[in-house]
Amino acid sequence: MRDQRPSDPGSLPLPSPGPTPVPGPRPAHETLPIRLTMDDSDSPADVVDALFLGRFTTGEQPYSRSSSVDKVRPEATLLPPGATVLRSVRDAGRGAVLAEGEGWTLLVSRWRHGADVTVTAVDDELAEEVLAQSTEGAEDEPEPQPTSVTMGFWYVSPRRGPYRTTRQISAGTWDEIRPNYTAPVAEAMDRLMKTGPGDISGRLLLLHGPPGTGKTSALRTLARSWRDWCQVDCVLDPERLFNDIGYLMDIAIGEDEGPQGRWRLLLLEDCDELIRGEAKHTAGQALSRLLNLTDGLLGQGRNVLVGVTTNEDLERLHPAVVRPGRCLARIEVGPLTRAESVDWLGSEEGVGRDGTTLAELFALRRGTTPDSVTGRPSGGDAGLYL
Repeated sequence: MRDQRPSDPGSLPLPSPGPTPVPGPRPAHETLPIRLTMDDSDSPADVVDALFLGRFTTGEQPYSRSSSVDKVRPEATLLPPGATVLRSVRDAGRGAVLAEGEGWTLLVSRWRHGADVTVTAVDDELAEEVLAQSTEGAEDEPEPQPTSVTMGFWYVSPRRGPYRTTRQISAGTWDEIRPNYTAPVAEAMDRLMKTGPGDISGRLLLLHGPPGTGKTSALRTLARSWRDWCQVDCVLDPERLFNDIGYLMDIAIGEDEGPQGRWRLLLLEDCDELIRGEAKHTAGQALSRLLNLTDGLLGQGRNVLVGVTTNEDLERLHPAVVRPGRCLARIEVGPLTRAESVDWLGSEEGVGRDGTTLAELFALRRGTTPDSVTGRPSGGDAGLYL
């Protein structure tokens, strides 16, 4: 029988090469590999965070939704129905729970009052559904804070330089404290309390008058009335502010809270030497820099108001400070008249013939004797911040 195999393999016809196969897309976890290293410095909460990322990283659950709950009801678990808890951590100030269900994984990170809830799932609709089930009804009612307002405080720290901190300051409504002011002052304050950003016609707010008449109390209430559109900062060392150009620039540039374009009110208390008539000679460039901040080049492009309190009489103030168009408001805060004082106190006992300051009235209400020279109660400190 004749051998049919060719003696030369090269004589066999070669198959057509065809199109070159195109490699498919690589999984995300291969193109972006994740490496997690842990040691004894990591806490159990760190382990829970790392475990939660696993299914999202591999692409098994590529969809994620998250939400924050500012104040969680004490009884809320933040777990949807049917959740299986995989890990649970509680330590000082923080807790974490890792749970799963059919096609989803959930991480709850809790702190003192609030929590962050994050869900990964096989599809976006499921992630959104699980998140909604977890947070439904979990938000507690916020505690009412009708008498407080956030106020910033600037000062120069020896270690950090110009520094700003914030505090919650108690402040009554204008309707509550309006009887503390004599009629002309109350009417002027009525207009000021209702002022909005579209009503700004000057950048300087000046409250002047004797000690103990309620200038600072009015400014606290003003901060509350304006809190929707104006951030209020108090400068604790105003004598340094206008003599330190770096400090002044930090404050002029500001540290804004809330949305862009929000106004800021800088409060400078008891700045008698800065704005009295002879200030140009005694305070050097300080007065010029104050005026430059209100309507000069330094204040251009910045929504900055400057509020100044002083015990000086209007006649002793520098004319550049009180010129028309510079002041948003210029209010002399004086004592209540005798009739107003008797009405406020409900008694004539201790009320002066020419009227009484707010600090004296508070002293009389407490049963202490006001000091007739300073206008401040000798037995307490109510007038110090009025």
